[in-house]
Amino acid sequence: MQENQVQTEEVQGEEQLIEQARIRREKLAKLVLEGKNPYEQVKYPVDADSETIKANFEAYEGKTVALAGRMMSRRIMGKASFSHIADKSGLMQIYVTRQDIGEENYASYKKDYDIGDIVGIKGFVFKTQTGEVTVHVTELIMLSKSLLPLPEKYNGLQNQDLKYRLRHLDLIMNKDVRDTFRARSRILKEIRAYLDNRGYLEVDTPTLLPLEIGADARPFKTHHNALDLDMYMRIETELFLKRLIVGGMDRVYEVGRIFRNEGMDAYHNPEFTTIEMYEAYSDYFDMMDMIEDLYKTVTQNVCGTLDITYQG
Repeated sequence: MQENQVQTEEVQGEEQLIEQARIRREKLAKLVLEGKNPYEQVKYPVDADSETIKANFEAYEGKTVALAGRMMSRRIMGKASFSHIADKSGLMQIYVTRQDIGEENYASYKKDYDIGDIVGIKGFVFKTQTGEVTVHVTELIMLSKSLLPLPEKYNGLQNQDLKYRLRHLDLIMNKDVRDTFRARSRILKEIRAYLDNRGYLEVDTPTLLPLEIGADARPFKTHHNALDLDMYMRIETELFLKRLIVGGMDRVYEVGRIFRNEGMDAYHNPEFTTIEMYEAYSDYFDMMDMIEDLYKTVTQNVCGTLDITYQG
């Protein structure tokens, strides 16, 4: 009985999704007929972002700014409405009135715009009576029509499998995921800077190999058509880095993608990034000291402190 109920709910959810997609495509067709095809808007002059404006409100108050982002909420009222748009740094509330953008554009905003659409806005910065930094819109344009609805607002994207398969959707719905991506990029930047400052040279070594090498890990196999030769994706960067040491390059490192054709789960991916470094005329004690200092330096530079929260 319970299984049948779950299946029925899934079917109803899928039918509802199809219906919403149909309605959004009809709205897109209407915009195209009116000469407002959003996909022809290939450029928008953005000159500010939400977090910068909020952090420097005194400097921005009353000034005109141009922002672009994805519409994440709408509170439609009579002649004036509020929305939130998500840009690269966070959420910004916008205040849209019929008087400022015109009756026709305001009607389109109420009928043709949906949660998930990407919009461009121009307007001046102010604070509402509740103290929220807001942009009073004087120009509003749709830059891209979202043809599928976003996950339900309060439950968000909960299914772990969908999070991994639809990472772009996970990024839209979960700010902490975007923060993780940014942190990862900064970590790699700081590691490179640390090693570069110690005289290391970053190199690229071959990804496709003519034979299986390395540990017991199973490689991915492919075929090189021009050479009529079976080849293998690398399972490590070690051997070629060591060849560079043999060739007289005393300090080398690589930030490289590795491929292993083995089991996978939430913590093991068949392709992943490794960082390997090799240094001549030193021993493993030197490398241990360097790695310890590397962790401290990178943590301080990325987090601003050596006290961090890790896995709770």
